Order: sequence, then structure tokens, then C-alpha cells
Amino acid sequence: MLPAQADEPVPLKIGFLGSYSGGAAAFGQETDTAIKVWMQQHGDVVAGRKIVFLRRDTGGQANVARQEAAELVSRDKVEMIAGIALTPEAFAVATVSTPAHVPVLIVNAATTSILDKAPYMARFGFTTGQEVAPFGTWAFKHGYKKVYAIYTDYGPGLEAGRVFKRTFTAAGGEIVGEVKPPFTTPDYSPYVQRAKDAHPQAIFIFAPAAGHPEAFLKAYKDSGLTEDKVQILATGDLTDENQFAQLGDASIGMITVFNYSDAHNSALNKEFVKAFIAAAPTPGMRPEFTAVSAYDVIHAIYNLVEAQHGKLDPDKTIALLKGMHFESPRGPIAIDQHRDIVENIYIRKVEKIDGKLQNTEIDTIPMVNDLGEQVK
Repeated sequence: MLPAQADEPVPLKIGFLGSYSGGAAAFGQETDTAIKVWMQQHGDVVAGRKIVFLRRDTGGQANVARQEAAELVSRDKVEMIAGIALTPEAFAVATVSTPAHVPVLIVNAATTSILDKAPYMARFGFTTGQEVAPFGTWAFKHGYKKVYAIYTDYGPGLEAGRVFKRTFTAAGGEIVGEVKPPFTTPDYSPYVQRAKDAHPQAIFIFAPAAGHPEAFLKAYKDSGLTEDKVQILATGDLTDENQFAQLGDASIGMITVFNYSDAHNSALNKEFVKAFIAAAPTPGMRPEFTAVSAYDVIHAIYNLVEAQHGKLDPDKTIALLKGMHFESPRGPIAIDQHRDIVENIYIRKVEKIDGKLQNTEIDTIPMVNDLGEQVK
């Protein structure tokens, strides 16, 4: 083996915890493609350090995420960890990162309280409250006075239901009924029938992306609520860009709230979408919220390495994250003093443009923090 050249960049190892198998396997494809796009655009050397990602499959399981994080820290000597698809994984990884003082940049885990006891974590995705709080206010202001709420009976669903009810009623709206379906994909027919019987102007729904949107839309269509012009108000998970093939035209007209759409009208996003589609492992694969979050996490990592001239200190890293801001394909983003994301929240409507379903942005609530409050 030849000796390393004196000017060869010293690798900077970053652990990436992704879900590459199981029900959340799409997370791995999305995030890997986003990382590939960023490195194609910006190279793999920053401040004399070659950036090396050590990918580990958590399968979406908290115990696996904890074990992999521990091995990345103790055996592989990573200087940072990124990734994470689900809230339980984030809580589990915090038990490793906190005592080890290893910074963790979260791609997607939406429970508001994650960072409370995790001083070496920062979030680049979104929180449930961040989206839903302004949505309740927006819905009332745009003529929806009576809403029926359907939200899944698990942590994020309960948070979504609580927050929407709070802001919608505070604005002057009335919740005419509510129901909490189980986490396992149910037959939505009885729940939708209850909603129909309550005669609302709209249904607010929060549900997991896998299986639930198709089941809900089928029940909604079969119930006749389309003809009754009862509007669907949902979180953006339900109209994920890569689920449109399954949802079909039944999704047209849905109004959703989210932090990203691949139809976002900016030069940076158009460049990102074009590069992502070209790099995607599957024809027709489109970037969605986890892809843009991963892209921004890598952007932040490059900024952190550059600012510290390649010599990372965990406490300096966290200090630099607080107040970091830059333009993302989703619009302007910032990390606040609590290490949480501040970003635009978009109201979108599903439309069919040139034969393709998309989430068209119809309104913007600028720079919203993790609690759903606008900041200046």
C-alpha cells in the first residue's frame, strides 16, 4: 500500500442515520439523493477535510438508532451525526449524543419537545405545531367556520389535533366533531360518515403518509362529500409528491399546509429539482420534504466545517448553529437560539399542471418558529 500523500485531505467522518429498509425506506432514497446532489454541486472537500458519510440503516427503529449511534461515536469516531427519520429515533440518539457531546443535525422528527433535553441536537425539518398552528388561523380567515377534525391516535396526531383546535377556535371557528382513528391503516368510511353527519364546511385531517391518504380519499369520495363541497384541509404528509401516483386525481383540490413543495417557484428550487430528478435512483422519483431537509443539513455541515477551518469543536459547532441562516430550495431558513428551525410555512392546493399533480403554493406564512409563531 502506498503511503498517503502529505496534501491528501484528512477525512471528516459524519455518521448518517437513515431508514433504508422497512416502512420508512423512502427516507433513505430521498436523503441519499439529496446528499449526492449537494456533493456534485459543491465537491467533497471543505477546509482541507474530505467529507465522508458513514451510512447506517436504522429501519426506523429507536433501539437500532441508539445502537448505531453509539457505535458511530465509540468505534468510528465520527465528529457529527446527521439524519434521523422518526421522533422515537431522535429521543434514542439523544441518549448517546448528550453525554458524548456529539452534535446531531436532525433531518426529520417533528415532535416539538425533542430538543428540550438534547443540547447537542438541532432540527432542520419541521415540527407539527409549526405547520398546524398557522393553518387553524388561516382556515378561519378564509371562510371555514365549522370544521370536523380527524387525527390519528398517536403522538404527532394528538399534537396536530390539539394545536389545530386551539388556533382555529381562538380565531373564532367551531370544531363540530372529532375522531381519532388508530395508527394502523383503518377503513375510514365510518369516520368520514360521522364527519358528514356533522355538516362541516371542511374536514381537517392529520394521518401518517403510508396507506392512510388513499384510504381516507376513497372514503371521502364514496361518501358524497365531494359533491357536498366539503373541503379537505390536511398536513402536507398526505400529499407527498411521490404518493401522487397512488392518490390520483381524487387528491385534486385538497388544501394542505407544509414547509416545502417541489413546485416552489424559486431559481434555487428549480435547479435543485432538476438535479435531484437526474440523480434519483428510480425514474419519476421527485424531491419531497425529507430530501430538501437533508440537502439543507449538508449545506449547514459545510458551513460549520468552513467556519471552524476544518477543526471541529462540538460546543463551537452548536454555537455556530444558533443563528445560522441561508436560502434553501424551500425558501429562507434559520436556526434559532433554541436550535430549532424557523422557515416559511406554505398553504398549498393540489392541482394538475401539464398532466402532473403538484402542490401549488397559494399562500405563505413567513418565518414561523417551532411553536407556530411568526418571528421577525
